[in-house]
Amino acid sequence: MKLYLDCIPCFQRQALEAARMVTDDEEKQEEILRRAIKELLDLNWDRRPTEIAHKIHGMVKEMSGDKDPYREVKKKYNDLALALYPALKEQIKRSNTPLLTAVRLSIAGNVIDFGASSNFDIHRTIDEVLVKEFAISDYKKFVERLERARKIIYLADNAGEIVFDKLLLETILSRYEIGKIIFVVKATPIINDAMYEDAIYVGIDKIPNIEFMEIGAGSDSGITRESKTFLDMLKESDIAISKGQGNYESLSNVDGIFFLLMAKCPVIARDLGVEMGDIILKGS
Repeated sequence: MKLYLDCIPCFQRQALEAARMVTDDEEKQEEILRRAIKELLDLNWDRRPTEIAHKIHGMVKEMSGDKDPYREVKKKYNDLALALYPALKEQIKRSNTPLLTAVRLSIAGNVIDFGASSNFDIHRTIDEVLVKEFAISDYKKFVERLERARKIIYLADNAGEIVFDKLLLETILSRYEIGKIIFVVKATPIINDAMYEDAIYVGIDKIPNIEFMEIGAGSDSGITRESKTFLDMLKESDIAISKGQGNYESLSNVDGIFFLLMAKCPVIARDLGVEMGDIILKGS
């Protein structure tokens, strides 16, 4: 997905929010924000939004000396989601359409996204998403691909959200003969994106036939979502499931992916042709 002008003030908001995470010193916060504004003016706006976000958050980490400003946020929402897990597992079990319920819950978990907003209510979101109509639904095609699949690549998005992904993967494995699941997480911290340590913390490693892959967030980060190595892996998989806005921004022009997300910002909503707050299961 291309960068929209509306992305620029969002990057400024993210920089200030991250600065406030790492210091209470308003002078330091201002220094970080001013540097972010300068970086945004100097960067090439033809780059993908995810690449610019990587630069801005890298700058915040460099200036603050804190390699993971959202460390406590990630733990908080991992713990919150784990507390919800037993009841949600039971809800899927009781459902007349367990896979669809698990898909909906996975999308509900996507609200835990500090890149889009820190103002959300996960309990209310779950209730709403379980009954909300999809703005875009390729669910039938999704099921058809799962029926033939033996290898899944699953691109995770945020900490906390990955507990909801765990529910979806467990539901898929209970219905289909999947031989391998590659669970893709970030190699380095950026906002509240899930990393390997988060996946282990919430028990993703206990899912049968699971493997992990770590990818970078920017073009200078080794294997990334946009690198040929990773794109070739996507093509070789039987089905690729992509969670959230960031993965959509990077991979929306790639064929063969199912995007599961909530439209949490006007830019994503506009690009998808939906309204803010809509839920999406879109096959590319």
